[in-house]
Amino acid sequence: MTKLRAFSILLVFVVVTLILLPLQWAAVKLRLPARRSIPYRYHRFVCRLFGVRVSVLGSPIRGGGLMTANHTGWLDIPILSAVAPVSFVAKIEVAQWPFFGTLARLQRTIFIRRERGKALEDRDTIRRRLLEGDALVLFPEGTSSDGNRVLPFRSALLSAAELELGEDAAHHPRHASVQPVSIALVGLHGMPMGRENRPFYAWYGDMELVPHLWEALKSGPMDVIVEFHRPMTIDEAGGRKELAVRCEAAVRAGLTAALSGSKVEPQPVRDEALIEALNEAETEEAA
Repeated sequence: MTKLRAFSILLVFVVVTLILLPLQWAAVKLRLPARRSIPYRYHRFVCRLFGVRVSVLGSPIRGGGLMTANHTGWLDIPILSAVAPVSFVAKIEVAQWPFFGTLARLQRTIFIRRERGKALEDRDTIRRRLLEGDALVLFPEGTSSDGNRVLPFRSALLSAAELELGEDAAHHPRHASVQPVSIALVGLHGMPMGRENRPFYAWYGDMELVPHLWEALKSGPMDVIVEFHRPMTIDEAGGRKELAVRCEAAVRAGLTAALSGSKVEPQPVRDEALIEALNEAETEEAA
């Protein structure tokens, strides 16, 4: 029965994805406002289809800014995309992945290259996207974990926070806002998820992606808490390394509290408010 359920979910996922691919491709190529809202609505559907019930604490930043989140694997992408219209910053190797690389490109992922000249171009791309009002997600751990802990944040991956986006009213450089975000896998089949169950959903180490995805689909519905912490800037933190330490501490505290059950009752994601905001933004951009 679990295999039949997983196969049905996978079939629906593939069909819906293939239908939406050309629509999103056209929206990106033509720079239509829907290029932001299609991935958001798509991933809300994917989470419901996969049985991922997402609850939210706090509010995502509006307008251009960076989000720094802990990373447990591929599941973070639909989870974060289902609660806010975001794009991601990822290593260039992701662009070469079959199928999933295509999805990443259509979500307007910024792929970071290691070459010195290319790295400067990538920073310019990030700055332009922030000025355009995009919310970009970074995973400063640099890799994924088992979902039970937060790995050290690499300050080098937060260099985008040093980008100057203009000047404020006092003629000081205005840097990007940075918002720590914690993602906690807390429930399985409506029951608390133990440490031994999180590897069914966390994708890390040398796990093969496709077999892991199949096992996750067979394992059944899960509950996730996403907490958006208070945004900060590199000026407030006192430097890039200090910013990485503060973001790591906020994410670790959020994850620990969620896994221990000490968080207040989270609120479910509400479609209406965010969809209305997206519609307003699309109308303004079209105008």
